Amino acid sequence: MSTSSVRKSRTSTSTSAPSVPVTRGRVIFVGSGPGDPDLLTLGAIAALADANAVILDTEEQREVLAHPAINVPADAEVMTLGVSEAGRELTPAARAKIVLKHAAAGLRVVRLVSGDPFLDHAVADEAAACVSGGIDFEVVPGVSSLTAVPEYAGIDLNHGGGVHFASVTDGRFTKSATGQWGTASTVVVSTFVSMVPDLVGAALAAGRPGDDHVLVTFHGGSTEQISLPSTLAVLAETVRSAKVPATDPVHVIMGQAVAQRGLLCWYETKPLFGWRVLVPRTKDQAAPMVARLRSYGAHSEEVPTISVEPPRSPLQMDKAIRGLVEGRYEWVAFTSVNAVRAVREKFEEYGLDARAFSGLKVAAVGDVTAKALQAWGIDADLVPEHEQSAAGLAAEWPPYDEVLDPINRVFLPRADIATDTLIAGLVELGWEVEDVTAYRTVRAAPPAAAVREAIKTGKFDAVVFTSSSTVRNLVGIAGKPHPSTIIAAIGPATANTCEEHGLRVDVISAKPSVVELADALASFAAGRRDSMLADGEVVVKPSQRRSGTRRRT
Repeated sequence: MSTSSVRKSRTSTSTSAPSVPVTRGRVIFVGSGPGDPDLLTLGAIAALADANAVILDTEEQREVLAHPAINVPADAEVMTLGVSEAGRELTPAARAKIVLKHAAAGLRVVRLVSGDPFLDHAVADEAAACVSGGIDFEVVPGVSSLTAVPEYAGIDLNHGGGVHFASVTDGRFTKSATGQWGTASTVVVSTFVSMVPDLVGAALAAGRPGDDHVLVTFHGGSTEQISLPSTLAVLAETVRSAKVPATDPVHVIMGQAVAQRGLLCWYETKPLFGWRVLVPRTKDQAAPMVARLRSYGAHSEEVPTISVEPPRSPLQMDKAIRGLVEGRYEWVAFTSVNAVRAVREKFEEYGLDARAFSGLKVAAVGDVTAKALQAWGIDADLVPEHEQSAAGLAAEWPPYDEVLDPINRVFLPRADIATDTLIAGLVELGWEVEDVTAYRTVRAAPPAAAVREAIKTGKFDAVVFTSSSTVRNLVGIAGKPHPSTIIAAIGPATANTCEEHGLRVDVISAKPSVVELADALASFAAGRRDSMLADGEVVVKPSQRRSGTRRRT
């Protein structure tokens, strides 16, 4: 080969386009805590926000993903590991195979693990498989169920005598692993229901007495938590009586700390603990209320009663958006989150963004709507300080001033069935209102037969109504709630609609806010509980007391 040909070959190589590196997959083992979504760390929230795929331990973890602070990308695949054909938990090798399959495709995989990844769950083998397969991994530690569940059960672990912790997920209660059980003052064991008999045998063999105080907790840290006192000798029978699936996790606390539980049982005595609350709203709107209800121990079920659809003709909205851009309006008034969403979608259709609102004054009917605007990059100039409603907004709206206001028009995008309260108030103040149908609200399809039956037969402890339309639509698609069900209304108008439909209202929130409504329901429940205790009665949920008339205390 000549020198010139070699030089030419080298030149060709050096000027060729660089190759694009293949995206490498990555696995992030994220601890989700024992069951309460509020225990997720900021690192866990950030990892989920960047995920291409999320692999769960169990279906119950989907409740964690529903928390308003969690934002999993819409295109991310969410799947559950499940169990083997024999109904047992998958082996580490089987779990690792599923994880590697997704990571090998170049995805960023979040492996959501109950408790803490390395302390509570046997995921070290999964992590090792990632290394063997050439996949990078990282760990986001979580709150360990070994410490969190006892605290949720009211167990004080900070006392003399020592505490021994053990996570046994393989059923191997060897002498070397259980040798310290006999000398520790308190022992906390995380295992599965099917393994409890072997646990009892190992504890007795280690020297713990048969009359040792024991507390067994199922579904620890969730709104379905159950804690049953027992003794070591009859623990297996206590667990069988609970009729919990054999594959469910369980925490067993033995020893001195159990005997000292006393007045420390804080979680299972929350005002709404174990209450099944019906929330007749669309899921995206229900998130703040569901989170607040959960903080009081309630388990919420959302039943959509309203479906939001575009207007029948887009011409009116198209004309209004053009007028907004051209400077036709002085104010834009948003009376709902749906109105914000409808205008934003129309903006995106035209290739516009929040900068088009420059020079305009913006009003929001309440804090929730104002937050929706902030998420779009718009700060509302007017939000009612007192009553957050159409009437409250009209009461605080400034009158039109010919000198100070160059334009007297207000753009009001709203639902097709909205009331004219705000329009009347603005017209009286001298403003010209362009009332534009931004979206339509139609009655949603009826819920599943099981839900309709639960509503009618009193299996829900409470229902929270956030508007008159939710009352009318729920009754229309599912029937009236049972008389034993506690009825909570967001304000006087909604309460009146309830009464018009033959529903006795127990709770009315002081302010028209979904969070205030949840607080009001919790206060009612606390008063009801205290009254029962003062009367020497056993505290039961409304659903456990299905009489023909609703008791109100």
